[in-house]
Amino acid sequence: MKKLALLTVLAFLSGCFIHAPANAATDAADLSNTLIYAGENEDTLNPILNNHGELPGIIFSGLMKYDVKGAPIPDLAESFIYDNSALTYTFKLRQGVKWHDGTNFTAGDVVFTYKLLAEDENLTASIKSNYEDIADITAPDAETVVFKLSQYNAAMLDNFTIGILPEHILKGRNIATTPFNQQPVGTGRYKFVEWDTAGGTITVERNTDYYGKVPNIDRVVYKTVAVESAKALMLQSGEADLAWLNANYAERFRGNTGFKNIDFVTADFRSVAMDFHTDFWQKNGDSIGVLNYAVDKQSIINGVLNKQGGAAFSPIQLNAFGGNKRADLYAYDVEKFAEAMTKLGWAKGSDGIYERAGQKFSFTIQVRDYEEERVDIANIVASQLKSAGVDMRIALVTRFDWKAGYNGFLAGYAVEFDPDGAYSNFVTNASQNTMAYSNPEVDELLKRGRHTADPTERRKIYGDFEATWAKRPGHLLVAYLDGNYVSVAGLSGLNNERVLGHHAVGVMWNIEEWTLTR
Repeated sequence: MKKLALLTVLAFLSGCFIHAPANAATDAADLSNTLIYAGENEDTLNPILNNHGELPGIIFSGLMKYDVKGAPIPDLAESFIYDNSALTYTFKLRQGVKWHDGTNFTAGDVVFTYKLLAEDENLTASIKSNYEDIADITAPDAETVVFKLSQYNAAMLDNFTIGILPEHILKGRNIATTPFNQQPVGTGRYKFVEWDTAGGTITVERNTDYYGKVPNIDRVVYKTVAVESAKALMLQSGEADLAWLNANYAERFRGNTGFKNIDFVTADFRSVAMDFHTDFWQKNGDSIGVLNYAVDKQSIINGVLNKQGGAAFSPIQLNAFGGNKRADLYAYDVEKFAEAMTKLGWAKGSDGIYERAGQKFSFTIQVRDYEEERVDIANIVASQLKSAGVDMRIALVTRFDWKAGYNGFLAGYAVEFDPDGAYSNFVTNASQNTMAYSNPEVDELLKRGRHTADPTERRKIYGDFEATWAKRPGHLLVAYLDGNYVSVAGLSGLNNERVLGHHAVGVMWNIEEWTLTR
C-alpha cells in the first residue's frame, strides 16, 4: 500500500495522471448526484462569524444577495424602499419562507440578527464595523423591517447581504459558543446534515422547500482539507470533484482528459501584514513602504503563481473603485531602496543588515506551514529583502499565535464588492483591524467614502485613499492571485464572470445552476 501511494504522488507531481476509481466502499448511488468539494478548514458555519467561507453562503440567505456583477439585489427581501430624508430602509419580506427545521421565517429573525450586529457589545465579529451606522431596527409587522440610520452609508445594501439567523434557536444563547455554529439551521439553498469532525467532512443537502430555484445537485460533501497538495491528489484520485488549487497545482490538470480548469478573477491579495501591536513597527512603521523597492514581485508571480496573478500596490486595486496608478509608488529598484533607507536614517551594519538608533532592521512573521504557496512567497520575499539588507525571519506555525509577539504574518485579504470593505481592515480600532494599523488621513478618507453618495466623488475619495495608504502602508503588498479551480469533466454550470474574494471564495454563488454527470 505504501508503495502504491508513493507511486500515485510521484505520478501527480511529475505531471502524469493515474485515474483511480472512487472509494469502492461508498455506495455509487449515493455519489451519483453528490458533489465532493475539497475545501478549506472550517471552525464555524455561522455567517456573522464566518463571512468568507463557501458553506454559510449556501446554507443561509440575506435580505440581499450579490448578482453576477457583484451588485446587491433582493433575496429574502421581496422589495425595499430607501427614504433619504428619513435615512430609513424599509424591507418587505418574502412570504412563505421557512427555516430548514420547518419554522416560519419572520421579521423577528431579521431584527434579532441585526440587533446582534449593531447593538451587542459582547459580540466579537470581524464585520461588526459594517453596522455601526444603524441607529434603530423595528418590525411594524411580520413581513416588514425598518432600519433607521444615523447617517447615510453608501455600502448599506452590501451589508444587508449577511445571512439571517433564526431567533427561535439562538435567542438568549452565547453566539460565540453555541452548538448552532457547527449545526446550523438556515433558509438557504442547502440545509445542514452532518459535520463529521473525525472524517473531516461537512454534508449538506438541497433544500427542496427553497423559495427560489432548487439546486440540481442533491448534496454537497465538503471535505475540510488544510494541505494544498492533498486537494490536488484528491482530485486526481477521484476523491473530489472540485477544488481551488494554487496556480502550479492547477496547471498540472490543464489539457488532461477528465478535468476542467475554470479560472476566475479574484480580489484576493497576498502581503506581509505588519503587527503594530509590536514595538518594532511602532518605532519603524515609516519604513514599510520602501520595502517594496527591494521585492521583485514579478519574479514571484512568474514562479510561485505560474503567471496567474499580478503585482499588488493597493488593497482595493481590483475593486471597481480601485486601481489608482498614483498609488503605484514603488517599482522594483534596489538602488532606490538603498537611497530611501539612507534618507530614513538607516545604515548597514558590519553584517550587511540595516540599523537605526541601535536597532537592527530585523523582524519575524508567522506563516502557516501547510499553505505551500504562502510559504513559498514568504521565503522569496525574505531572500530578496536579505540581499537588500533587511532581515525578515519566518516562523512556520500550524495555527496563528497572536500572543507570541511575532511582528506580522503572511496575509491574504480581498475587497471584491463595495470599496467600503476596506473600512473594517484599516480604520483605527475597526472590527477587522487586527494588526492595529492607524493613520488619521486613511481614517478620514474611508469614513468620507462610506458616507458619500455620488459614485464619481466616491471614486475620487478611494483613489486618494489608495495614494495616501501607499505612502504609509500597513502591509508589504506582493501579488493578487487568480482563482484557479479544477473540476471533474462532468461538472457544469460554474460561472466565472463574478470577481471572487479571499481564498477565491464565492465560487458557489450560482450553485443552483450546476449539474453533475458521472
